[in-house]
Amino acid sequence: MLKEQLERMQHGLGFIAALDQSGGSTPKALRLYGINETQYHNDEEMFDLIHEMRTRIITSPVFTSEHILAAILFENTMDRKICGEYSADYLWNVKGILPILKVDKGLAPLENGVQLMKPITNLDELLIKAKQRHIFGTKMRSVIKEANPQGIAEIVEQQFAIAHQIALAGFIPILEPEVDIHAPDKKECEVLLKEEIINHLSMLDDNIHIMFKLTIPDTPDFYRALMSDPHVVRIVALSGGYTRQEANDKLAQNHGLIASFSRALTQGLHIDQSDEDFNALLKTSITSIYEASIL
Repeated sequence: MLKEQLERMQHGLGFIAALDQSGGSTPKALRLYGINETQYHNDEEMFDLIHEMRTRIITSPVFTSEHILAAILFENTMDRKICGEYSADYLWNVKGILPILKVDKGLAPLENGVQLMKPITNLDELLIKAKQRHIFGTKMRSVIKEANPQGIAEIVEQQFAIAHQIALAGFIPILEPEVDIHAPDKKECEVLLKEEIINHLSMLDDNIHIMFKLTIPDTPDFYRALMSDPHVVRIVALSGGYTRQEANDKLAQNHGLIASFSRALTQGLHIDQSDEDFNALLKTSITSIYEASIL
């Protein structure tokens, strides 16, 4: 890992663009972009279309390192090229944006109020390929639906165990124990989650560095104390289903927390837009998210 990359992630101004919709979430992302299921016939065609959408975003003249620190990619995107270069190389070499890889394989069924990650059976092989593709970090998501102490403890235990393996392989792992914004006891979920995170941070080896991607908390600056932990490179926020305006407003109340938005970033983008209109809307989105991230 380049010192320059770690320095940029730790201290740079900007946010992370989440462009990592996988097989399950791709159809919805395409529908919002103006492409319905009748316009493709199999997964290969579907992934071709979503790569065209991501390429349009990434190659846009407004998608730059001035506002964007990193972009999260799906494995399929990592294996594809943009303008003749592998996606991660294009991001770093051309745009100066750090490439991050989504490594989880989706969610297990709900149990104890949470959805753990499914087993990542090919993680070692995936990390070898990620190293060859010049990936900076990884991301993995699980979901908390209710304030169940046992379930939340299991979520954090799983996240930290896999993060340790990823960190030892030379990457900066992003742990994403998402709290569902519709959870009736969301605030209590966040209290339990923070306690578990603090406990696990205290047990980490000194040479392990990680990041967190967390739901914007109900209490402003709730996660600020975690930012000073020597193991924590950065804490970023997911939009979680909020509109871009809602997510920006909530994010702006949490100093030091930066965005890692997906739907809120691409909201309003459409395949039928002219490049001028597409880039203008994307610029508005990027600028507003950036401004909420640097407070």
